[in-house]
Amino acid sequence: MTATGGPSLSQKRNLVTAIPGPGSLERLDRKKAYVADGVGTTLPVFIVAAGGGVLVDVDGNSLIDLGSGIAVTTVGNAAEKVVERASAQLAAFTHTCFMVTPYDGYVDVAQKLAELTPGDHAKKSALFNSGAEAVENAVKIARVATGRDAVVVFDHAYHGRTNLTMAMTAKNMPYKNGFGPFAGEVYRAPMSYPLRDGLSGTDAAARAIDVIEKQVGAANLACVVIEPIQGEGGFVVPAPGFLPALAEWCRSNGVLFVSDEIQAGLCRTGTWFAVDDEGVVPDLITTAKGIAGGLPLAAVTGRAEVMDAVHGGGLGGTYGGNPVACAAALGAIEEMETHDLAGRARQIGAIMQTRLDALKDAHPVIAEVRGRGAMMAIELTRPGALEPDADRTARVAAYCHSQGVVVLTCGTWGNVFRFLPPLSIGDELLQEAFDVVAEAFTATA
Repeated sequence: MTATGGPSLSQKRNLVTAIPGPGSLERLDRKKAYVADGVGTTLPVFIVAAGGGVLVDVDGNSLIDLGSGIAVTTVGNAAEKVVERASAQLAAFTHTCFMVTPYDGYVDVAQKLAELTPGDHAKKSALFNSGAEAVENAVKIARVATGRDAVVVFDHAYHGRTNLTMAMTAKNMPYKNGFGPFAGEVYRAPMSYPLRDGLSGTDAAARAIDVIEKQVGAANLACVVIEPIQGEGGFVVPAPGFLPALAEWCRSNGVLFVSDEIQAGLCRTGTWFAVDDEGVVPDLITTAKGIAGGLPLAAVTGRAEVMDAVHGGGLGGTYGGNPVACAAALGAIEEMETHDLAGRARQIGAIMQTRLDALKDAHPVIAEVRGRGAMMAIELTRPGALEPDADRTARVAAYCHSQGVVVLTCGTWGNVFRFLPPLSIGDELLQEAFDVVAEAFTATA
C-alpha cells in the first residue's frame, strides 16, 4: 500500500484488519530473517505514512499515536517546515563533516539553542547524533572543566545505551543485562519519588545530598546528571523544591548541574524545557529526540566557559550536526515558535489530566496520575498497596494496541503508562484515544 504522509492524512482511527494485519505479519517474517532479535518492537505493524496524530500501516489501518516515536515527533511526523527545510538542504548537499568544512546550519542550531535554553549567560553548543552521545559528551566536558572524575546520577534514571550511559542508567533489563563491565566513577543517589517516598522536595534533596557527600564527596564530583522528569524510569516527577535544592548545592560546591532534557525538552512539558517550571538554570543541558522532527540530532548546550574548557578536536564526530538534520531542527523549532507548541502541550495536558483523573477514580489499580503538559503517566499497583502491577499494565497495553491506539509503557517495574502524543494531534482524536484507554481498563478488570 502507498499513502501520502503529513497532516493531510485523514485524522481518524480506522481498522480494516486485525492488528497486526496480513501485510505486517508477512513483513515480520522478513524482519525475523534479517534484523537482529535484540532489536525489539512494541507494536508489530509496518508504517507507510504518518502525520497529525495518526500512523497508517501497510494494511491500511489508521492508528492513533500516543507515543510520538518516544517523544521524537513532537511537531508531527511530517511537519511542513521540517520537510521544507530538510528537502532544500538535501538537494544542496547531504554532508561535508562540520569538522572538515563547516556550514551555516550547525551554527544556526547552536545559536537557537543559546537563545532558547535557560539562563541569560553566554552559551555554546556541540552537536551529536543521539541522546546517549549528548549525555556522554556532557560528562566528558564536565570532567575536563572541573578536573574531577565522579558523576552522580539517580535511581530510576535512563541516560542511554553506550557503555558510559549504561553505567548511568538504573534499569538492568533490557538495557544493561550482560553488557558489562561498565565505566567507573558513576554513583547513584536516591531520586525524589513522591508516590513512594512521601518526602517533600527539600527533604528528598537533603537525603540525596547526604548520600552524595558521604559516598562520593563534593571535591571529587564533576557533575550531577538528572532528568527533570524521568523518562524510561517511569515519568517520575520530583517533588517541588528538589531540583532547585540540588542545583544550589552544586553551585555551592563547584559541581556542574546537568539537565538531561532529551525526553522532556523542547515544549513537551508545556515550557521550552522541563527545568523552566521551577526556574532552574543548569550549567549544561542535553537535548535530542524532539529537536529535529524525526531526524537524528542531539546537542550539549552550556556555559561558554565550560564548553570551551575542552581542547580543540576533543568534541565531535563524523555525522555530528549533519546538515540535513540541522535543517530539520531549524524547521522543527520554527514550528514550535510559530504555533506556540508549548501552549499546545499545556492544552493537551489539561485534556489528558481530566481523562486520567477520571480513570483513576474508576480503577483503584491506578495509584497515581503524574506529569506535565503532553508528558503524562499513570502508575499501576495492586489496589491499596504500592506493589507494582506489571501484568495489568501489559494487558491494558495489548488491548489498546489491538484497537488501534499506540501506547507505551515504562518504569523500573514495567508498571507505568506514558502518554506522549504529538503536539499536532487534534482534540477529537485525543479524546477518542482515551476512550479506548478507558475501554481497555474495563475490559481487563
